[in-house]
Amino acid sequence: MSTSPSSQVPPPFRDPARKLPERVGDLLDRLSLAEKLGLLHQHQAAVPRLGIATFRTGTEALHGVAWLGPATVFPQAIGLASSWNPGLLRDVGSAVAEEVRVFHHQDPVGVSLNVWAPVVNPLRDPRWGRNEEGYSEDSWLTGVLAVAYGKGLTGDVDGTLRTAPTLKHFLAYNNETDRCTTSSNLPPRVLHDYELPAFAAPIAAGAAVAMMPSYNLVNGRPAHLSPLINDIVRGWTEHDLLVVSDAGAPTNLTGLQQYFDDAEKAYAAALRAGVDSFTQDDSDAAPSVRRLSRALERGLLAEVDIDQAVRHTLAVRFRLGEFDPADLEETPAVEVVGGPAHRQLARDAARQSIVLLKHECQVLPLSAESTRRVAVVGPLADVLFQDWYSGTLPYQVTARTGLAERLGPDTVEFCEGADRIELRTHDGCLGAHEDGSVTLASSGAFDLFDFGGGAWTLRSPRTGAYVTVNDSGLLTADHPGPNSWEVKETFELVATGHATSILRHHNSGRFVTVGADGLAMATAVDAEAATAFEIVTVVDGAAQAAQLAAAADVAIVVVGNHPLVNGRETEDRAGLDLPAAQERLLRAVHAANSRTVLVMSSSYPFSIEWAEEHVPAVLWSGHGGQEYGHALAEVLFGDFDPVGRLPQTWYRSTADLPDLFDYDIVGTDATYLYFRGTPLYPFGHGLSYTTFAYSALRLSATSVPADGELLVSLTVTNTGARAGREIVQLYSHQQRSRAKQPLRQLRDFRHVSLAAGESALVEFTVPAADLAFFDVTRNRRCVETARHSVLVGRSCTDIRLTGAFDVQGERIPPRAVLSAPLQATAFDDYCAVTLTDAAPDRGDAVRSLEDGAWLLFEDVDLADGAARCAGLVAAEDNGGTIELRLDDPLHGLVLGTIKVPPTGHRHTWVASATPLAEASGVHAVYLVFSTASLALRELTFER
Repeated sequence: MSTSPSSQVPPPFRDPARKLPERVGDLLDRLSLAEKLGLLHQHQAAVPRLGIATFRTGTEALHGVAWLGPATVFPQAIGLASSWNPGLLRDVGSAVAEEVRVFHHQDPVGVSLNVWAPVVNPLRDPRWGRNEEGYSEDSWLTGVLAVAYGKGLTGDVDGTLRTAPTLKHFLAYNNETDRCTTSSNLPPRVLHDYELPAFAAPIAAGAAVAMMPSYNLVNGRPAHLSPLINDIVRGWTEHDLLVVSDAGAPTNLTGLQQYFDDAEKAYAAALRAGVDSFTQDDSDAAPSVRRLSRALERGLLAEVDIDQAVRHTLAVRFRLGEFDPADLEETPAVEVVGGPAHRQLARDAARQSIVLLKHECQVLPLSAESTRRVAVVGPLADVLFQDWYSGTLPYQVTARTGLAERLGPDTVEFCEGADRIELRTHDGCLGAHEDGSVTLASSGAFDLFDFGGGAWTLRSPRTGAYVTVNDSGLLTADHPGPNSWEVKETFELVATGHATSILRHHNSGRFVTVGADGLAMATAVDAEAATAFEIVTVVDGAAQAAQLAAAADVAIVVVGNHPLVNGRETEDRAGLDLPAAQERLLRAVHAANSRTVLVMSSSYPFSIEWAEEHVPAVLWSGHGGQEYGHALAEVLFGDFDPVGRLPQTWYRSTADLPDLFDYDIVGTDATYLYFRGTPLYPFGHGLSYTTFAYSALRLSATSVPADGELLVSLTVTNTGARAGREIVQLYSHQQRSRAKQPLRQLRDFRHVSLAAGESALVEFTVPAADLAFFDVTRNRRCVETARHSVLVGRSCTDIRLTGAFDVQGERIPPRAVLSAPLQATAFDDYCAVTLTDAAPDRGDAVRSLEDGAWLLFEDVDLADGAARCAGLVAAEDNGGTIELRLDDPLHGLVLGTIKVPPTGHRHTWVASATPLAEASGVHAVYLVFSTASLALRELTFER
């Protein structure tokens, strides 16, 4: 007797009552090897015989659903972070998850529930092109906000996922310049105390279930091959962690990075290192499957390696509910996308993201009763920009719109403040026509916009379209502006004489010429072949804006960046300055009306020293999304007290920053943790329309054990005449230590809402374990016996109350080099040395960059003396020597000299020994490299 399919008992993997490991194991056992291989690509193949549908990883959801059409657009991630409000980020994450579910329900194959967010790379350097995607230069704050956003994305039901958040990008990734070929130099302390915590927090909290490695190399090894993925990261969670490659990164291993000589070796190494899903060749999985199959045939992989990777991806799919009965599936309401609740949340998020940087002369808050005319000027005054990971704006409330709604349209005067120019030659003017063609004519003009970094856009006044360059090099004015991966709408004006300039197309690098037919083409390779234009200003935008400002009660100057120009993915900034034309506009408006408010909407900090000195009120936010104008108006008029705080330092100039490629924040005194200069605006800075007083600091103890905790309390009072919200920030500083310690480090913060004259008790708990740091001498974290300062205030430098307490931890002993090898990377200081890979799969070493480079190892205990020292050394070409000197790299006693022979390859190590001079006791030992390109892995001291 036959049994109908509907009456059959479902297989164990279809039974939601069973435990997840059992369900995953059951399905894994049912899959053939070929079917398993089909699950190792971004576009995972269906398994029809088991009723398993296709699946793909990756829906961009950084601050809203991206690339899928109109959806709620929240402030950029850096803007959300400036709220310092985990609750807000959780709400935004939850709203984004709801909208992802709607899109997925409409297109289950094309829209993945595996979302690629949040980005948790600490914002070490504000010049990073992707600054807008991160949360903070502080890794702890980054972790707190990532946990909140991730929890919103995952939902609140234990064991199940509304969406599956993927952290980006592991590891030490803060440069776009040569991002696929540069190596981030990451000493152990920077790795463990700065980089890893931002990833650890959301993974350990279950707020992220997947992770994406970065394009760059770390200590000479591609990040996609990092042994940290399996050795450390997966140890943070009891759940299966899915690791997806970044787009195109697998082929970089044999291409740009030339780390392997064939694709099978590269794919096998990546999979063994922990990569479970290959984002490569768009939707075509065949090349990846073929490379993995060949790797199996060659013995580079075993089926158990395949099983492990498939298990990770299946576990996430199970938790998303894919294999549960249909009646358990969440059916989202289509109306939730861009619905009233999400619009209101977007408005609230935009409000909370605005930071009041400066407030003098009582220009703000504005009064609707006394403000009869407002000049709203600037290139960003009546436009909202989308970044690469934005959704499509369903509507736009600009600064102009928001203020006009608040005051009435007749009260607001507007101009962009952009120059209108003519590009003249002897034969006429370059002009744009209704059909979009750009030719030489008797007349013509363009509106000129400066977005910094030498990048200008040209807009036709006649059509409002921007000049772009098509694939053949022809200039056309038929584009809405920069809005695609390849930006072809920016030009550089290169002066060639007192009154003439040529145009260089940024994207192609070619120069613009005008042919005999009058057509403008960006095809000239050399500047000498370019057409020289006389640039004639028809309308002085700054003067026009100043004229409006002079007749207004207050002038609002709205400036900032375009998120796809001068600082974006694939492009870092060279400097921090406000674009020159925007600076000129600001100065002209302020000269016409001292009641000028500077409003910046940008993906990153600017250096605005002139504005800080002269302009009475300055505000900043990241690009604020669809409700930005409403939020700005509410803040300007005091309907909402500014609550934003800076999540990263605003520096005065690039002179305050180390090299963009130097990731050693400890050695270079970088970020608020170690910066010894005076910033323009410090980390944590943000003003209110009211004032607050701090008093009555109390510590629960003067001394706590390493496993204890300190209770900190204080009173905060609103001493102003209006209600406001304060963010009380708690920092600490370890006063003495064997290792270099931060000048201050954020430990906690509290939001306090107070009516005028009201006081509140604020309490913190500081576990002594949180004060641990990474001890390079023993390769572990430790809580050191030391005195710590407690610093409470409004920012990292605006400290209002201080106290001190002792921690009874441990004392770091001298290095016992006679009982264990001394790892080369365990140095205390260095000069002209970089970290490198000791082998393709694991291990770090050091390599000298120039003659005389050195490493310092403090507190080396030679006991009664060592007779011999052997080093594991390598040198690709010419050899050299490594001197061991006591206490001074130049004049110290030479303890011994290790010869480094040529080994032919940086991964080929040999042992080379030297007898040691008589020395005993504890010393600083310097290793001095005679030449560049000598590598050292470890030292072994023998009696």
